[in-house]
Amino acid sequence: MADFGISAGQFVAVVWDKSSPVEALKGLVDKLQALTGNEGRVSVENINQLLQSAHKESSFDIILSGLVPGSTILHSAEILAEIARILRPGGCLFLKEPVETAVDNNSKVKTASKLCSALTLSGLVEVKELQREPLTPEEVQSVREHLGHESDNLLFVQITGKKPNFEVGSSRQLKLSITKKSSPSVKPAVDPAAAKLWTLSANDMEDDSMDLIDSDELLDPEDLKKPDPASLRAASCGEGKKRKACKNCTCGLAEELEKEKSREQMSSQPKSACGNVNIRIIPQHSQTPRGIRPSSKLNTDKLHLKYFSNRRMREHTNVGSNGERGCLLRVRVG
Repeated sequence: MADFGISAGQFVAVVWDKSSPVEALKGLVDKLQALTGNEGRVSVENINQLLQSAHKESSFDIILSGLVPGSTILHSAEILAEIARILRPGGCLFLKEPVETAVDNNSKVKTASKLCSALTLSGLVEVKELQREPLTPEEVQSVREHLGHESDNLLFVQITGKKPNFEVGSSRQLKLSITKKSSPSVKPAVDPAAAKLWTLSANDMEDDSMDLIDSDELLDPEDLKKPDPASLRAASCGEGKKRKACKNCTCGLAEELEKEKSREQMSSQPKSACGNVNIRIIPQHSQTPRGIRPSSKLNTDKLHLKYFSNRRMREHTNVGSNGERGCLLRVRVG
């Protein structure tokens, strides 16, 4: 029992399962209570109830699992994580578990290396294997009955691990030195050859060996001419019988076609003989000025405003941008 390092006043937990013989469990607990004394405490926990136990964090100095003679306990990742939680910082775990000597991915029994990795992933450090021993015929029968596993490559391995000297989730403020570094008073030496290589003086400009190029000579007379807008237009713009601008026209063809359309609309609008009266053809259901009878034949040369009274004349008279007074006359045809 001295191999586990148990001394008086320590809190020890013993983990067992249904494969653990009752007499062997009772004998182990009696020996542990003799070592811990009245100031210490020995707790017994079933592995299937360990996750539901009310133990607080950092409750035990040493935990023994699977060490009851005749036990065949398998430790899952959840069980190992719970053991690491209830261990005190610096506390130790000693466990014993049957392992496979050959790798079998379909077996629920782990190898010794995978068991050590599982302890490390649970948060324990200094994980190491203490000893190996073969299974007795009674233990082989226990593995077959309680674990449902049968193999000729089984061994018992005893492994230990230690919890770090800090609690899981603990934090500590780091003292960072943010003092500014003092700038060196002495400037670094400069290589004279390198300084001369990147220095250009007035004397170097007068040196005949220097090949300098005038920037104005880089442009030809053709480069200074303003380009023709037609030459900047894409080759597909305006080609074919019907001129049509692209969807995202940037060459100016869209604006040019819009201006031509406006001029055509202005030229096609009928005017009177004097040129000051614009005539707009409206649908038949719209209202016409009083005194004008609709006619299917419209002759703008002989159109007069003698049917308008002076009041109606003023209403239909507009002043154009050039200062001339014009009249907008709406005529319905049909």
